Amino acid sequence: MPVPEADALVRGWRARYDTAARHGGTAHLTVLFPFLHRDRIRTPERAALAALFTRHPPFTLRFERCGSFPGVLYLVPEPAAPLRALTAAAVERWPSHPPYGGLFGELEPHLTVANSGDARIHRHIEARLTERLPVTARIDAVDLVVHRAGRWQPWLTFPLGR
Repeated sequence: MPVPEADALVRGWRARYDTAARHGGTAHLTVLFPFLHRDRIRTPERAALAALFTRHPPFTLRFERCGSFPGVLYLVPEPAAPLRALTAAAVERWPSHPPYGGLFGELEPHLTVANSGDARIHRHIEARLTERLPVTARIDAVDLVVHRAGRWQPWLTFPLGR
């Protein structure tokens, strides 16, 4: 899900310290990755995705603080419940696609700022970000993003229910 309200805040840091940002894309929250290959997303899958996301209402998030996983600095979206509900619904429908291939178990919802650089750099980034928080974002759609020609690009957009 794109989070344009946070993009201006994190774009520069992500460009330098988020390896995924080097392949395009803006500040975002992930519902489910990896997902079906683009070639396998046909009319039935599109209809299933549309129906799934329509069952979830739009919501507002606040980013008031940073959090970390080993080697990763991120913005904490609150409340996390709507994000967890979207991920749980997607995994229930496509159980062979657990988040991040099941590598991390239940991972907290997060907006990655840096996944490279050392702890000193992360502390510096966190101090700069904290000065500019909070950020509020309205989430009303989910983008299906594909990797094409070396870049992450939005392909399909699914509105959340109204």
